[in-house]
Amino acid sequence: MGVKDIWNKLRKGVKAGIMAIQDNSSLTDARIIELINDFNVSDKRKWMITGQKYYEVENDIFNRKITKKVKGTEIEETYKANNKLAHSKYKNMVDEKVAYILSRDYSLKCDDDFYITKVKEVLGKHFQYQLSGLGYEASNKGIAWLQAYIDEQGKFKTMIIPSEQCIPIWKDNSHTELDTMIRVYETVIWEYDKKKTITNVEVWTSEGVTYYRQDGKMLIPYTDKNEDDNGPVAHYKKGDDWLAWGKVPFISFKNNRIELPDIKFIKTLLDAYDLSRSEAANYVEEVKNLIFILKGYGGEDISEFMRRLNEDRAIPIDDPEDGGVDTLTPTMDITALKEHYEQLKRDLIEDGQSLNKDLDRFGSAPSGIALKFMYSGLDLKCNLIETEFKMSFETLLYFINIYLGETGVSTDKTDADILFNRNMEINESEVIENCTKSKGITSDKTILANHPWVKDVEAEEKELEEQTEANLPFKDKVPINGGGSDEE
Repeated sequence: MGVKDIWNKLRKGVKAGIMAIQDNSSLTDARIIELINDFNVSDKRKWMITGQKYYEVENDIFNRKITKKVKGTEIEETYKANNKLAHSKYKNMVDEKVAYILSRDYSLKCDDDFYITKVKEVLGKHFQYQLSGLGYEASNKGIAWLQAYIDEQGKFKTMIIPSEQCIPIWKDNSHTELDTMIRVYETVIWEYDKKKTITNVEVWTSEGVTYYRQDGKMLIPYTDKNEDDNGPVAHYKKGDDWLAWGKVPFISFKNNRIELPDIKFIKTLLDAYDLSRSEAANYVEEVKNLIFILKGYGGEDISEFMRRLNEDRAIPIDDPEDGGVDTLTPTMDITALKEHYEQLKRDLIEDGQSLNKDLDRFGSAPSGIALKFMYSGLDLKCNLIETEFKMSFETLLYFINIYLGETGVSTDKTDADILFNRNMEINESEVIENCTKSKGITSDKTILANHPWVKDVEAEEKELEEQTEANLPFKDKVPINGGGSDEE
């Protein structure tokens, strides 16, 4: 065998190996089904559902049953008090976080004012509302997804997709660039006047999207959605042509680098708080706090006695002379119980990085330093989500720049930074006093920017100029020299 033959065989072997690797990494229908099944039972999705449930105050305490073992079998004691006090502390923490960092209007920073104007026009006036929605979704589920698309009128739009519907396939371990997005969701249709739930599957790549209906272990393509008169469907249509973004049009907005929801860090503490408060309510309400001494009772067992006592508020006595019921009243250590509650509350604030509202410690009008300490935990938590959201906004700009280019707006691929204006309470008197003391040390513009009553620095500067001009006692009217003789 000659050298040429050996070389050809080697080349064919390498080519076959490459094709085998490519085929091995391709996303087949069977692999899509496997990924869907794995995601549906994953801890990641379970925490997404748990975060949303606890935000809606559907805490696990509602599932509590009081049981006892009778001959090896768990029997529910329905006659006993079973208060289920669910607290909205987690909801309050999420509301506090989103309101703190995403309730005030965002700002865009860029050297090109024209570009900022165009970006704001594309985003629309409701993008701030969408940002707060992303904040809630990311906080409750660890990650939020924003889909970019072009609507039927040719306008750039974005839409929040529920995270529990999204199965991302990443190109890298740091989860910064998507390779594929699988979206799974259910819809209800009518078949012969009967409702039927179907499972829809969308597979998005950088080049296009394919639509399926899942039927058991099969994926059935939607032919009418996947193709039209002009061929396979891509991402968006311009005229009669289908075009692709060049990237998967889903943008991740992460809660933190490890993509975990806030509930993950405090669930056990909140469950303990719910349980402790519920137990205290049971203690106050239920007859079980009394220890009964029975004499001449004709019932079969103690359980029957407790049931009849709770239901009928009376019991029969066989021996009217010697029979009877005496009680002993146990005492509860209220001080220890209260300390337990207070410690759980402190743990929830610390582990949940929430706003410390201890007025006994900071007073009703805390100073600027005290306020910073009160907000320190919340600031740290918001720093993490702010970092992630800024990176996500850079990805969003990629799609906006393509859209602006398609509509004839030259951007030169300009970038802009998004700034989040935090909604922090301040001691106004202290800040105003510091502004007054800074006069002559810092510029008037800096003082205006830090004054608590000023919302728009440029508008305030204009108002000050007009006010100064209006208050002048008189103005010199210097005539323009139009060729007349000068006065000596």
